[in-house]
Amino acid sequence: MMYINTSSKQDVFDSVEEYLKSIDFPIRSIDNTRPWGGFFTFYEEAAPRFISQFYDKSQVKPEDFPEGAALSPKLLIVAPDQRLSWQYHFRRAEVWKCIFGNVTVRTSDTDEEKDSRILQTGDMIKLAQGERHRIIGNDNFGIIAEIWQHTDPNNPSNEDDIVRLQDDFGRK
Repeated sequence: MMYINTSSKQDVFDSVEEYLKSIDFPIRSIDNTRPWGGFFTFYEEAAPRFISQFYDKSQVKPEDFPEGAALSPKLLIVAPDQRLSWQYHFRRAEVWKCIFGNVTVRTSDTDEEKDSRILQTGDMIKLAQGERHRIIGNDNFGIIAEIWQHTDPNNPSNEDDIVRLQDDFGRK
């Protein structure tokens, strides 16, 4: 069980890092410099273990994560009252599961922000390639287990594969 100290952003990052070390889960990188929170990244080889650690078998099917598919696991730390950009991707689909707290998620097939729902701890959502989306922090920190499903094996998605339609922090 993961205990999260939510006193400050740094405390949240420290709690998550301590938990990951306690289960001997190898961390690739940590970025806690984002104005909306930040993230932990993990090696692609760790994707099966990441899925088994953070996703319930009742929520995912083998076809959700085909064997041999390029998958990139991340943990997103979303700060209270912060919004990630309204965005989409050309080269990836995503699967998100809220593993701590709750967040609001907005999605749409067009550039207009439409559907909104709250992801509680344990809830999961699948985002298609090109589907517009945004995560919004609610009244406390939220943590999302995210899997990038690369849709072009010859050109895997990366941070450059973000088309930002709106961003509170002026990022393009």
